[in-house]
Amino acid sequence: MDGIMEKKTPSVDDAPITTAEGTMAPHGTTKRGLSSRHLQLMAIGGAIGTGLFVGIGEYLRDCGPLSVVLGYLFYGLLFIWPCYLCVGEMCTYLPIRGSIFELAGRYVDPAFAFAMGWVYFYACVMLVCVEYSAVATVIQYWNTDVNPAVWIAMAMVVCIILNVVAVEWYGESEFIMSSTKVLLLIGLVFLTFITMVGGNPKHDVYGFRNWTDGVMFEYYTTGNTGRFLGLFKVMVYAAFSLPGPDMPALAAGEIQNPRYTIPRVVKMTFWRIVGFYIIGTIAVSTICNPKDPRLIGALTDGSAGSAASPWVIGIENLNIRGLPDLINALIMLSGWSCGNAYVYVSSRTLYSLAKDNQAPRFLLKCTKSGVPIYCVLVVSLITCVTFLASTNSTVTVFNWFIDLTTSGLIVTYTCMVAVFLFWYRALRAQGIDRMTYLHWTAPLMPYWAILAFVIGCAVTIFNGFTVFSPWSTQGFITSYFAIGFFIVMFAFWKVWHRTSFVKPAEADIVSGKAEVDAECRVWEDGGVEERRRAELAQMHWARRWWEKMW
Repeated sequence: MDGIMEKKTPSVDDAPITTAEGTMAPHGTTKRGLSSRHLQLMAIGGAIGTGLFVGIGEYLRDCGPLSVVLGYLFYGLLFIWPCYLCVGEMCTYLPIRGSIFELAGRYVDPAFAFAMGWVYFYACVMLVCVEYSAVATVIQYWNTDVNPAVWIAMAMVVCIILNVVAVEWYGESEFIMSSTKVLLLIGLVFLTFITMVGGNPKHDVYGFRNWTDGVMFEYYTTGNTGRFLGLFKVMVYAAFSLPGPDMPALAAGEIQNPRYTIPRVVKMTFWRIVGFYIIGTIAVSTICNPKDPRLIGALTDGSAGSAASPWVIGIENLNIRGLPDLINALIMLSGWSCGNAYVYVSSRTLYSLAKDNQAPRFLLKCTKSGVPIYCVLVVSLITCVTFLASTNSTVTVFNWFIDLTTSGLIVTYTCMVAVFLFWYRALRAQGIDRMTYLHWTAPLMPYWAILAFVIGCAVTIFNGFTVFSPWSTQGFITSYFAIGFFIVMFAFWKVWHRTSFVKPAEADIVSGKAEVDAECRVWEDGGVEERRRAELAQMHWARRWWEKMW
């Protein structure tokens, strides 16, 4: 371990406290109150919502069913999964409360960490706005007379309440709502299969009929170039709707037994992408005709109603009574759940920034239950911008927020991969063997990370290719705001604090590790595991199976 930078002395505020439950944090900081099943469902359900249930209809209409499936497949397996692996390796080794942004400051440049953190914060806040406007859009399926501001306010109040209680109660609420989303998606896949073989009121064995009239539509231009651009457009949209590694990264400081839980969540990402998003996109493109004029965005007046979800449109076209109302209600709950999840994520991002002196220090104030209360309130105030939907079409405002969110998330995830590459370089420069020193190592590194970085840069640069001809000022701003914001924030912090890029041989790899080791020893010393086995032995077989699954 020669050459590793001497670790810093932790402050009194950060000194851990051992409790009987294994939660080790002093009053005034966040606490490890999230269990494995909480994080699993947060990661699984964090973005199963409006992306897959509502907004996908526009891309199905414009790009075709095969383009939708391939776009999710390529972006998910070539970018999102490697990004998960990169973040998983770093956060398993050092699951600190400062999160990935503190690691960026250690391995790359404090200015890079500052810019990355603020871009991600803005993207998360915009994502909360997406979900609030989506809830209003979906509710208009039943009633278009009430001002959407009413539904936005209702969604906002519930999410605020769920985020100011103790984190374990937030975890329970998100567990329940995410479970509902997962069951909804599984149910829709089975419904698609049953109806496509004739199990519908029409007794119509429609099979893959919706895949026969062209499967890759020409988009923006003609020929093979148009079909490629349609595929690329879906990849850009997948950047919005596919969940990235931000949830486990931000929750790393609040997870119980993090060095066991984080790798499990990361390794399951492949099956989540295939099981939920690939199969889900195949199902929605099978049950809904991509040329249905009611798909979202297809209406010239920008109204919502039944045009909100391609799933609902497909079910209605089969003359299935009652079910569209139930599906729409569950889709509304999905959007609500995503809003709830990203109020949590954005508030924890702001907390991390404040912890690293990159945001006002008053934001570090936490309740006795470990909730950064001022961070939640600041996020809630900013998301009031969603009330723009009260004077504009909810579908139009929904698409504005999607573009703003997408650009921010792509930039952030690409930065996370860059942090890993600098981390990998620092380990080599300091003579540290990943395979023997780290607690868990990601496979095929650094080659997979390099591929993901190239893809992330390409999607970042070309994600707004449609705004140049014809020129769209609004489209240019929403598509490229994140790049400009990152450059401005990076330059501001670099000039103001005169920071410099970290030399690999001097990168701080060990600060905080001793404290994390002490925390994790509570789970690793065998006592907790023995008590857990004794508890499981006394449970009913069904409860025992349920607990072991998580």
